[in-house]
Amino acid sequence: MPLRLPPLNSLRFFEAAARHGSFKLAAAELNVTPSAVSHGIVALEEALGVALFAREPRKLSLTPAGEQYFPYIAEAFSLIALGTQRLPDNRTHRTVTVSCAPTLAMRWLVPRLFEFRAQWPNIDVSVDTSRRQVGFPVDGFDFGIRLSRGPVPGSDWSRLFGERLVPVCSPAYRDTLRDAHGNIDLRRATLIHVDTASEDWQAWLDGAGVRDIDAAGGVRFDTIQLALEAATTGVGVAIGRRPLVNRELDAGTLVEASTPTVDAKTAYWLVSAEGTDERPDLQAFKRWLLHEARTFDDAGSMGESTHFTTATP
Repeated sequence: MPLRLPPLNSLRFFEAAARHGSFKLAAAELNVTPSAVSHGIVALEEALGVALFAREPRKLSLTPAGEQYFPYIAEAFSLIALGTQRLPDNRTHRTVTVSCAPTLAMRWLVPRLFEFRAQWPNIDVSVDTSRRQVGFPVDGFDFGIRLSRGPVPGSDWSRLFGERLVPVCSPAYRDTLRDAHGNIDLRRATLIHVDTASEDWQAWLDGAGVRDIDAAGGVRFDTIQLALEAATTGVGVAIGRRPLVNRELDAGTLVEASTPTVDAKTAYWLVSAEGTDERPDLQAFKRWLLHEARTFDDAGSMGESTHFTTATP
């Protein structure tokens, strides 16, 4: 007797909505409308004869039945994705799929991809910079580049490079912060914050031992790139992240507004999906990326300036 299965498309809607805790985010991931996700889940609940979600005005949560059901569905989709990845593949062109934060992709990964393509012209690369949490292997990605304090058990994590935090601004704006003795007084500065950053102004203030600056005020952005653009145009002082900001510091479009440089507690890590070592194209990309990261980290450390005469209050 064939297996009696619920509507498979509705199961996909359920898995994404349960993982995100949101019909809207699930719809964005699956490239459908929130209404389609909602109707699909209603159809699934009617087929199963049980409610899977508790729907409240500003909150979506799993019912006890939904919590019991979700691990089975998530594992089933993971097994399907993993089995698909492990099928023999004799295509000449293959695609490596990478999930990466937009600022890191723009400032570090994308400028290097031409070198990889020059070495491996038959391997295509697809970069996804959406902010959603990626699950391996159910979302179909081969690699993810993540900012984390350390590897997460159960996954293959390889450290790429760390960050060093330092306040940066335009040369003209730094001049407006000088006191009567020519020293930089950050208490005069407009602080530029990145709401999505795990470490920002408070991390630098704590690491630098600065106690008399209120980190609450200023202007806020949702990406590091926008914060650096604002600092470049003289809006205020942002937290620069060496070595990603070294290019602007070397060019003089940004300057250090204060010292010291503080080591971030987080680092960038390459997370590999299960089965990566079984595909030569993925092995090639991983080896190349780790080599690029080591070279970049070494060059960034050697290029970091050690002379700065102005003082922090």
